[in-house]
Amino acid sequence: MSQKILLDKINVPGIKTYEVYRQNGGYASVEKALKTLTPDEVVEEVKKSGLRGRGGAGFPAGMKWSFIDKKSGKPRHLVCNADESEPGTFKDRYLMEFIPHLLIEGMITSSFALGANLSYIYIRGEYMWVFKILERAIAEAKAAGWLGKNILGTGYDLELYVHCGAGAYICGEETALIESLEGKRGNPRIKPPFPAVSGLWANPTVVNNVETIATVPWIINNSGDDYAKIGIGRSTGTKLISASGHIKNPGVYEIELGLSVDEFMNSDEYLGGMSSSRPLKAFVPGGSSVPILPAELIFKTANGEDRLMSYESLSDGGFATGSMLGSGGFIVYNDTACVVRNTWNFSRFYHHESCGQCTPCREGTGWLEKILWRIENGQGREEDIELLWSIQSKIEGNTICPLGDAAAWPVAAAIRHFRDEFEYHVRFPEKIKNRDHFVTEPFSQVKHLVGGKMIV
Repeated sequence: MSQKILLDKINVPGIKTYEVYRQNGGYASVEKALKTLTPDEVVEEVKKSGLRGRGGAGFPAGMKWSFIDKKSGKPRHLVCNADESEPGTFKDRYLMEFIPHLLIEGMITSSFALGANLSYIYIRGEYMWVFKILERAIAEAKAAGWLGKNILGTGYDLELYVHCGAGAYICGEETALIESLEGKRGNPRIKPPFPAVSGLWANPTVVNNVETIATVPWIINNSGDDYAKIGIGRSTGTKLISASGHIKNPGVYEIELGLSVDEFMNSDEYLGGMSSSRPLKAFVPGGSSVPILPAELIFKTANGEDRLMSYESLSDGGFATGSMLGSGGFIVYNDTACVVRNTWNFSRFYHHESCGQCTPCREGTGWLEKILWRIENGQGREEDIELLWSIQSKIEGNTICPLGDAAAWPVAAAIRHFRDEFEYHVRFPEKIKNRDHFVTEPFSQVKHLVGGKMIV
């Protein structure tokens, strides 16, 4: 059994409430940090831990904290990014819904480290019931003296609020989130300046993901060195994985980074293998924005090494033969799944969620959706596949924020690894007009009808 840091006590009866959480060691990290450590010492422990941002980018959290501007004399802020909107990802919701005080504790300890006296949790608009859970938890923490003026008699003050978004995926990008928090339209800002210098109300600000902040109490209660011993290489600690698709045991899992994909997929402790006798076709390891991989690149890298659940191993080979850990949205497909339809579904999402600020993203995502719909519905043309490739290549790297990349990468990977499936849709439109075309006749049985070529 792997070590549990975040989910260790999540099944304790009543753990949602302050009383039970406190009885099970809750808020000990706040006590330790405020009474025995300086803010810089807390930052140093997080640095030592090697904790990387768990929202998708994987940037070292302690290093990000150290960038915050302390010389300007302006107020500083910590903002928790709880705008969890990546298709296939639901781990942060699980934490906030079932053990909300862990996040509150992490916010207090992290705010102390940053010298922040006013902090926010920005939660997606569709999580209204979770919003109410967090509000209740904050009220309980404040009543118990963990928030407000002169916390634990140490002279440290902190006010913490939950702000509900309006359901925009783009507000998961940190500067768009800040714009929304300020009451503006959620458009990403041009950087620099970065939030660490000029963020919320032009004050120094750190934005971190729910899982990242919820990990801080364990690091402070134990040590950064102890945390760094868990995991593998630069992928230290544990990671929450949201698992879905054609598997026996979908759900949220906490794994030690470095676990093999094979064990995670097939052991009874985790996903339990495929949900039926249908064979594995593909998987997306890190949410809808990361490249899809075919079955032959899932358990082994292109070099023949075991594929591991780590930042480095999942990206081994670059996008030619690898993917990304991303937000940990682990989606598994058997051979009944249509890659073209799945890619169209993702593209439809990104087109809908584009803020429209950048022309390549605003126009390109619409064209990706339109062309993929055409191919999936039996109206595709031979040149459409090349057109898709051309459009995605003009979006990637040409936008203010990473949403453009997130829209381009799934399309590129689908064509790179499943081009013959696209060609089949174009050449045999009568066979794919039924939505469940690969349920009765899996692509493996008709693949011989097309001869695909690879784009790299």
